[in-house]
Amino acid sequence: MTPTNRRSRVNYRLIKMHRTYDVGEAAAVCRTHKNTVRAWIKQGLPVIDDVRPTLIHGAVLKEYLQKKRESGKRPCGLDKIFCMKCRLPQRPAGSMVDFVQTSTTSGNLTAICPACESMMFRRASLVKLGQFRGYLDITLPQALRHIGESNQPSVNSDFNSKGETSEKVQRSK
Repeated sequence: MTPTNRRSRVNYRLIKMHRTYDVGEAAAVCRTHKNTVRAWIKQGLPVIDDVRPTLIHGAVLKEYLQKKRESGKRPCGLDKIFCMKCRLPQRPAGSMVDFVQTSTTSGNLTAICPACESMMFRRASLVKLGQFRGYLDITLPQALRHIGESNQPSVNSDFNSKGETSEKVQRSK
């Protein structure tokens, strides 16, 4: 088996509970490297005894990996959005959030992280939007119906801000 990158999660559902694994077999079933399993043992994964080969009971390995995954989770409350750059749930800067509807029932909450100033995103349903309003200042940006409603001309436009054609375009005609 090829080892996975270090950010991927181990699928503990592949582990058979009533089987014992040596380090190599545990690494193969978890699709990770043998040294990763050895590191888990050093971090507290219980082994059957101290004799070689090192044997690990399947139920114990499965339980260890479940607890390891649960300890890494950081649930967000209604007042926070997870920042991928900081890797923490953060309260948006100024508690200001934009809701961009992506379907008839849900959309994305977008905000700015106060710590690293990067964009944060969170999926939200229209039903739960009222719950978020108690903690966050949510705005619903409206798209302009016509390009003429914009203060700025289009990038592809030959008109300046007064609606006149530029001198270059007039000279080339």
